[in-house]
Amino acid sequence: MNTIGKIFTFTGFGESHGAAIGGVIDGMPAGVSIDLDKIQYELDRRKPGQSAVTTARKESDTVEILSGLFEGRTTGCPIGFVIRNENQHSNDYDHLRDAFRPSHADFTYSSKYGLRDHRGGGRSSARETATRVVAGAFARQALEQLGIRIRAYTSQVGAVALDKSYDELDLELCESNPVRCPDPEKAAEMEALILKVKSEGDTIGGIVDCVVSGVPVGLGDPVFGRLGARLAEAMMSINATKGFEYGMGFRGVERRGSEVLDSFVMTDGGEIATVSNHSGGIQGGISNGQDITFRVAFKPVATLMQDVRTVDKDGKEVVIKGKGRHDPCVVPRAVPVVEAMAAIVLLDAYLMNRGARL
Repeated sequence: MNTIGKIFTFTGFGESHGAAIGGVIDGMPAGVSIDLDKIQYELDRRKPGQSAVTTARKESDTVEILSGLFEGRTTGCPIGFVIRNENQHSNDYDHLRDAFRPSHADFTYSSKYGLRDHRGGGRSSARETATRVVAGAFARQALEQLGIRIRAYTSQVGAVALDKSYDELDLELCESNPVRCPDPEKAAEMEALILKVKSEGDTIGGIVDCVVSGVPVGLGDPVFGRLGARLAEAMMSINATKGFEYGMGFRGVERRGSEVLDSFVMTDGGEIATVSNHSGGIQGGISNGQDITFRVAFKPVATLMQDVRTVDKDGKEVVIKGKGRHDPCVVPRAVPVVEAMAAIVLLDAYLMNRGARL
Protein backbone atom coordinates (compact mmCIF):
# COMPACT_ATOMS: atom_id res chain seq x y z
CA MET A 1 0.00 0.00 0.00
CA ASN A 2 1.32 3.39 -1.01
CA THR A 3 -1.79 5.37 -0.04
CA ILE A 4 -2.89 6.72 3.33
CA GLY A 5 -6.19 8.36 4.31
CA LYS A 6 -9.91 7.98 3.63
CA ILE A 7 -11.05 11.49 2.61
CA PHE A 8 -7.78 13.39 2.60
CA THR A 9 -5.54 10.88 0.85
CA PHE A 10 -1.91 10.80 -0.15
CA THR A 11 -0.28 8.39 -2.60
CA GLY A 12 3.50 8.46 -2.93
CA PHE A 13 5.79 7.07 -5.62
CA GLY A 14 9.45 6.84 -6.53
CA GLU A 15 12.73 5.34 -5.37
CA SER A 16 15.90 6.67 -3.83
CA HIS A 17 17.96 6.30 -7.02
CA GLY A 18 15.26 6.84 -9.62
CA ALA A 19 14.69 10.01 -11.62
CA ALA A 20 12.31 11.51 -9.08
CA ILE A 21 10.00 10.91 -6.16
CA GLY A 22 6.55 12.41 -5.92
CA GLY A 23 2.95 12.03 -4.98
CA VAL A 24 -0.72 12.82 -5.47
CA ILE A 25 -2.82 14.46 -2.76
CA ASP A 26 -6.58 14.05 -3.10
CA GLY A 27 -9.47 15.29 -0.99
CA MET A 28 -7.79 18.58 -0.12
CA PRO A 29 -10.59 21.10 0.58
CA ALA A 30 -10.96 23.80 -2.05
CA GLY A 31 -10.12 27.42 -1.35
CA VAL A 32 -7.31 26.87 1.15
CA SER A 33 -4.61 29.52 0.78
CA ILE A 34 -1.23 27.82 0.30
CA ASP A 35 2.18 29.34 0.99
CA LEU A 36 4.60 27.41 -1.21
CA ASP A 37 7.57 28.85 0.68
CA LYS A 38 6.31 27.11 3.83
CA ILE A 39 6.09 23.81 1.97
CA GLN A 40 9.69 24.21 0.78
CA TYR A 41 10.73 25.17 4.32
CA GLU A 42 9.41 21.86 5.64
CA LEU A 43 11.34 20.00 2.95
CA ASP A 44 14.48 21.92 3.87
CA ARG A 45 14.10 20.75 7.47
CA ARG A 46 14.10 17.12 6.29
CA LYS A 47 16.60 17.23 3.43
CA PRO A 48 20.05 15.60 3.71
CA GLY A 49 23.30 17.47 4.15
CA GLN A 50 22.01 19.92 6.76
CA SER A 51 24.83 19.47 9.28
CA ALA A 52 27.58 17.18 10.52
CA VAL A 53 25.00 14.95 12.27
CA THR A 54 23.22 14.03 9.00
CA THR A 55 24.13 12.23 5.80
CA ALA A 56 26.45 14.08 3.41
CA ARG A 57 24.16 13.45 0.43
CA LYS A 58 23.28 16.79 -1.17
CA GLU A 59 19.76 17.27 -2.50
CA SER A 60 17.99 20.58 -3.06
CA ASP A 61 14.65 18.77 -2.56
CA THR A 62 12.88 21.41 -4.61
CA VAL A 63 9.22 20.53 -5.02
CA GLU A 64 7.43 21.08 -8.34
CA ILE A 65 3.66 21.44 -8.01
CA LEU A 66 1.97 20.06 -11.13
CA SER A 67 -1.73 20.52 -10.41
CA GLY A 68 -4.42 21.40 -7.89
CA LEU A 69 -3.46 25.04 -7.24
CA PHE A 70 -4.79 28.21 -8.86
CA GLU A 71 -3.77 31.72 -7.85
CA GLY A 72 -2.37 30.48 -4.56
CA ARG A 73 -5.39 28.46 -3.46
CA THR A 74 -6.38 24.82 -3.66
CA THR A 75 -8.96 23.98 -6.31
CA GLY A 76 -10.29 20.80 -4.69
CA CYS A 77 -8.75 18.75 -7.51
CA PRO A 78 -5.84 16.31 -7.05
CA ILE A 79 -2.53 17.97 -6.21
CA GLY A 80 0.32 16.32 -8.11
CA PHE A 81 3.97 17.04 -7.37
CA VAL A 82 7.49 15.76 -8.01
CA ILE A 83 10.89 16.16 -6.36
CA ARG A 84 13.81 15.42 -8.70
CA ASN A 85 16.65 13.25 -7.42
CA GLU A 86 19.93 15.04 -8.06
CA ASN A 87 22.78 13.49 -6.10
CA GLN A 88 22.70 9.71 -6.29
CA HIS A 89 25.93 7.73 -6.01
CA SER A 90 24.48 4.46 -7.31
CA ASN A 91 27.92 2.88 -7.71
CA ASP A 92 28.28 2.96 -3.93
CA TYR A 93 25.79 0.09 -3.84
CA ASP A 94 27.23 -2.22 -6.52
CA HIS A 95 28.73 -4.47 -3.84
CA LEU A 96 25.23 -5.01 -2.42
CA ARG A 97 23.64 -6.35 -5.60
CA ASP A 98 23.55 -9.92 -4.28
CA ALA A 99 24.17 -9.44 -0.53
CA PHE A 100 21.49 -9.01 2.12
CA ARG A 101 22.30 -6.17 4.51
CA PRO A 102 21.49 -7.10 8.14
CA SER A 103 18.36 -5.40 9.55
CA HIS A 104 17.48 -3.89 6.14
CA ALA A 105 14.59 -4.68 3.81
CA ASP A 106 16.87 -6.46 1.29
CA PHE A 107 15.93 -10.02 2.24
CA THR A 108 12.22 -9.38 2.80
CA TYR A 109 11.80 -7.39 -0.45
CA SER A 110 13.68 -10.01 -2.44
CA SER A 111 11.63 -12.82 -0.90
CA LYS A 112 8.30 -11.05 -1.44
CA TYR A 113 8.80 -9.65 -4.95
CA GLY A 114 11.51 -11.88 -6.42
CA LEU A 115 13.71 -8.87 -7.16
CA ARG A 116 14.83 -5.66 -5.52
CA ASP A 117 16.47 -2.33 -6.29
CA HIS A 118 19.77 -2.62 -4.44
CA ARG A 119 20.65 1.05 -5.04
CA GLY A 120 19.96 2.63 -1.68
CA GLY A 121 17.12 0.25 -0.95
CA GLY A 122 14.79 1.50 -3.69
CA ARG A 123 11.31 2.06 -2.31
CA SER A 124 12.38 1.03 1.20
CA SER A 125 14.73 4.01 1.40
CA ALA A 126 13.87 6.87 3.76
CA ARG A 127 14.27 9.12 0.71
CA GLU A 128 10.55 8.61 0.06
CA THR A 129 9.66 10.42 3.29
CA ALA A 130 10.30 13.71 1.48
CA THR A 131 7.02 13.18 -0.37
CA ARG A 132 5.21 12.68 2.93
CA VAL A 133 6.55 16.02 4.11
CA VAL A 134 4.99 17.74 1.09
CA ALA A 135 1.60 16.14 1.74
CA GLY A 136 1.87 16.95 5.42
CA ALA A 137 2.76 20.57 4.66
CA PHE A 138 -0.43 20.98 2.65
CA ALA A 139 -2.48 19.36 5.42
CA ARG A 140 -0.71 21.47 8.02
CA GLN A 141 -1.67 24.74 6.35
CA ALA A 142 -5.32 23.67 6.32
CA LEU A 143 -5.12 22.67 9.99
CA GLU A 144 -3.49 25.95 10.97
CA GLN A 145 -6.45 27.80 9.50
CA LEU A 146 -8.56 25.73 11.90
CA GLY A 147 -6.35 26.68 14.85
CA ILE A 148 -4.62 23.30 15.10
CA ARG A 149 -0.85 23.40 15.71
CA ILE A 150 1.66 20.55 15.49
CA ARG A 151 5.15 20.61 16.98
CA ALA A 152 7.60 17.70 17.29
CA TYR A 153 11.07 17.67 18.80
CA THR A 154 13.93 15.36 19.70
CA SER A 155 13.50 14.23 23.29
CA GLN A 156 16.18 11.53 23.43
CA VAL A 157 19.29 10.34 21.62
CA GLY A 158 20.82 7.17 23.01
CA ALA A 159 20.87 7.55 26.80
CA VAL A 160 20.74 11.37 26.64
CA ALA A 161 17.12 12.29 27.41
CA LEU A 162 15.11 15.35 28.34
CA ASP A 163 13.88 15.34 31.93
CA LYS A 164 11.19 17.99 31.39
CA SER A 165 7.69 17.83 29.93
CA TYR A 166 6.82 19.84 26.83
CA ASP A 167 5.01 22.53 28.82
CA GLU A 168 8.25 23.27 30.67
CA LEU A 169 10.17 23.78 27.44
CA ASP A 170 10.35 26.52 24.82
CA LEU A 171 9.56 24.53 21.69
CA GLU A 172 10.53 27.54 19.56
CA LEU A 173 14.14 26.57 20.29
CA CYS A 174 13.85 23.32 18.33
CA GLU A 175 15.28 24.81 15.15
CA SER A 176 18.16 26.52 16.95
CA ASN A 177 20.37 23.41 16.91
CA PRO A 178 21.11 20.51 14.52
CA VAL A 179 19.39 17.84 16.64
CA ARG A 180 16.11 19.77 17.04
CA CYS A 181 16.01 19.55 20.82
CA PRO A 182 14.39 22.48 22.70
CA ASP A 183 16.83 22.23 25.63
CA PRO A 184 20.18 23.80 24.58
CA GLU A 185 22.25 21.89 27.14
CA LYS A 186 20.74 18.52 26.29
CA ALA A 187 20.99 19.38 22.60
CA ALA A 188 24.74 19.88 22.95
CA GLU A 189 25.06 16.50 24.67
CA MET A 190 23.01 14.80 21.97
CA GLU A 191 25.05 16.37 19.20
CA ALA A 192 28.32 15.34 20.85
CA LEU A 193 27.05 11.76 21.21
CA ILE A 194 25.99 11.54 17.56
CA LEU A 195 29.36 12.87 16.36
CA LYS A 196 31.21 10.42 18.62
CA VAL A 197 29.17 7.50 17.33
CA LYS A 198 29.70 8.70 13.75
CA SER A 199 33.48 8.85 14.23
CA GLU A 200 33.38 5.20 15.29
CA GLY A 201 31.50 4.19 12.14
CA ASP A 202 28.44 3.34 14.20
CA THR A 203 24.88 4.66 14.61
CA ILE A 204 22.51 5.58 17.44
CA GLY A 205 18.73 5.77 17.91
CA GLY A 206 16.40 8.07 19.79
CA ILE A 207 12.88 9.36 20.42
CA VAL A 208 10.75 12.11 18.87
CA ASP A 209 7.98 13.65 20.97
CA CYS A 210 5.03 15.42 19.32
CA VAL A 211 2.40 17.81 20.68
CA VAL A 212 -0.77 18.79 18.83
CA SER A 213 -2.72 21.72 20.28
CA GLY A 214 -6.06 23.26 19.38
CA VAL A 215 -7.64 19.90 18.51
CA PRO A 216 -11.44 19.96 18.79
CA VAL A 217 -13.37 17.29 20.65
CA GLY A 218 -14.59 14.45 18.48
CA LEU A 219 -11.83 13.46 16.06
CA GLY A 220 -11.44 9.72 15.61
CA ASP A 221 -13.90 6.84 15.75
CA PRO A 222 -14.63 4.01 18.20
CA VAL A 223 -13.10 0.56 17.77
CA PHE A 224 -11.15 0.28 14.48
CA GLY A 225 -10.95 3.97 13.63
CA ARG A 226 -9.47 5.09 16.93
CA LEU A 227 -7.40 8.25 16.60
CA GLY A 228 -4.53 6.80 18.62
CA ALA A 229 -4.49 3.71 16.38
CA ARG A 230 -4.48 5.80 13.21
CA LEU A 231 -1.60 7.90 14.51
CA ALA A 232 0.24 4.74 15.50
CA GLU A 233 -0.17 3.26 12.02
CA ALA A 234 1.08 6.47 10.41
CA MET A 235 4.08 6.81 12.70
CA MET A 236 5.05 3.15 12.47
CA SER A 237 5.08 3.46 8.67
CA ILE A 238 8.08 5.81 8.92
CA ASN A 239 11.43 4.17 8.26
CA ALA A 240 13.39 2.97 11.33
CA THR A 241 10.45 3.30 13.76
CA LYS A 242 10.26 0.66 16.48
CA GLY A 243 7.82 2.04 19.03
CA PHE A 244 4.82 4.35 19.53
CA GLU A 245 2.95 5.52 22.61
CA TYR A 246 0.54 8.34 23.38
CA GLY A 247 -0.26 10.01 26.66
CA MET A 248 1.35 8.23 29.58
CA GLY A 249 2.01 5.22 27.34
CA PHE A 250 4.10 2.41 28.79
CA ARG A 251 5.05 4.57 31.77
CA GLY A 252 1.49 4.21 33.03
CA VAL A 253 1.95 0.52 33.89
CA GLU A 254 3.92 1.56 36.98
CA ARG A 255 1.12 3.75 38.29
CA ARG A 256 -2.22 3.07 39.97
CA GLY A 257 -5.51 4.02 38.43
CA SER A 258 -6.10 6.59 41.16
CA GLU A 259 -2.89 8.35 40.08
CA VAL A 260 -3.67 8.68 36.38
CA LEU A 261 -7.37 9.56 36.20
CA ASP A 262 -8.00 12.72 34.14
CA SER A 263 -10.72 14.37 36.22
CA PHE A 264 -13.15 16.73 34.50
CA VAL A 265 -13.71 20.33 35.58
CA MET A 266 -15.58 23.34 34.29
CA THR A 267 -13.26 26.11 33.09
CA ASP A 268 -13.78 29.82 33.67
CA GLY A 269 -14.77 30.01 30.02
CA GLY A 270 -17.66 27.64 30.60
CA GLU A 271 -16.11 24.62 28.89
CA ILE A 272 -15.48 21.10 30.17
CA ALA A 273 -11.77 20.20 30.40
CA THR A 274 -9.50 17.85 32.33
CA VAL A 275 -7.14 18.84 35.14
CA SER A 276 -4.44 16.47 33.84
CA ASN A 277 -3.66 14.85 30.50
CA HIS A 278 -2.44 11.33 31.17
CA SER A 279 -4.71 10.22 28.30
CA GLY A 280 -2.69 12.26 25.82
CA GLY A 281 -5.75 14.06 24.48
CA ILE A 282 -7.51 10.86 23.35
CA GLN A 283 -10.17 8.92 25.25
CA GLY A 284 -12.16 6.03 23.83
CA GLY A 285 -10.28 6.55 20.58
CA ILE A 286 -11.70 10.07 20.21
CA SER A 287 -10.00 13.43 20.84
CA ASN A 288 -11.15 15.09 24.09
CA GLY A 289 -10.05 18.64 23.30
CA GLN A 290 -6.79 18.52 25.27
CA ASP A 291 -3.33 18.52 23.70
CA ILE A 292 -2.59 15.29 21.85
CA THR A 293 0.82 14.03 22.93
CA PHE A 294 2.73 11.03 21.61
CA ARG A 295 6.24 9.62 21.25
CA VAL A 296 7.94 7.71 18.44
CA ALA A 297 11.05 5.57 18.95
CA PHE A 298 13.61 5.23 16.14
CA LYS A 299 16.19 2.46 16.02
CA PRO A 300 19.87 2.99 15.23
CA VAL A 301 20.37 3.10 11.46
CA ALA A 302 21.20 -0.37 10.13
CA THR A 303 23.92 0.84 7.74
CA LEU A 304 27.26 0.99 9.55
CA MET A 305 30.60 2.31 8.35
CA GLN A 306 32.08 -0.96 9.55
CA ASP A 307 32.52 -4.42 8.10
CA VAL A 308 29.51 -6.63 8.82
CA ARG A 309 28.96 -10.32 8.16
CA THR A 310 25.93 -11.55 6.24
CA VAL A 311 24.97 -13.93 3.42
CA ASP A 312 24.23 -13.42 -0.26
CA LYS A 313 21.24 -14.62 -2.30
CA ASP A 314 22.83 -18.06 -2.59
CA GLY A 315 23.36 -18.36 1.17
CA LYS A 316 27.12 -17.88 0.91
CA GLU A 317 28.74 -16.02 3.81
CA VAL A 318 30.12 -12.63 2.79
CA VAL A 319 31.48 -9.49 4.44
CA ILE A 320 29.95 -6.11 3.54
CA LYS A 321 32.36 -3.20 3.57
CA GLY A 322 30.97 -0.04 5.13
CA LYS A 323 30.70 2.71 2.49
CA GLY A 324 28.30 5.35 1.21
CA ARG A 325 26.60 8.37 2.79
CA HIS A 326 24.23 7.67 5.65
CA ASP A 327 22.79 9.29 8.77
CA PRO A 328 24.50 8.31 12.03
CA CYS A 329 21.15 9.12 13.68
CA VAL A 330 17.85 9.60 11.84
CA VAL A 331 16.07 11.37 14.68
CA PRO A 332 16.85 15.05 13.80
CA ARG A 333 15.60 14.62 10.21
CA ALA A 334 12.65 12.50 11.38
CA VAL A 335 11.13 15.40 13.34
CA PRO A 336 9.47 17.07 10.31
CA VAL A 337 8.36 13.66 9.02
CA VAL A 338 6.57 12.93 12.30
CA GLU A 339 4.86 16.32 12.09
CA ALA A 340 3.84 15.67 8.48
CA MET A 341 2.31 12.27 9.21
CA ALA A 342 0.41 13.72 12.18
CA ALA A 343 -0.98 16.48 9.94
CA ILE A 344 -2.13 13.98 7.31
CA VAL A 345 -3.96 11.85 9.89
CA LEU A 346 -5.53 14.79 11.72
CA LEU A 347 -6.84 16.57 8.63
CA ASP A 348 -8.34 13.31 7.39
CA ALA A 349 -9.93 12.73 10.81
CA TYR A 350 -11.29 16.30 10.85
CA LEU A 351 -12.88 15.91 7.43
CA MET A 352 -14.37 12.54 8.45
CA ASN A 353 -15.80 14.04 11.62
CA ARG A 354 -17.74 16.71 9.72
CA GLY A 355 -20.25 14.06 8.73
CA ALA A 356 -20.60 12.54 12.19
CA ARG A 357 -23.86 14.36 12.85
CA LEU A 358 -26.05 17.11 11.42
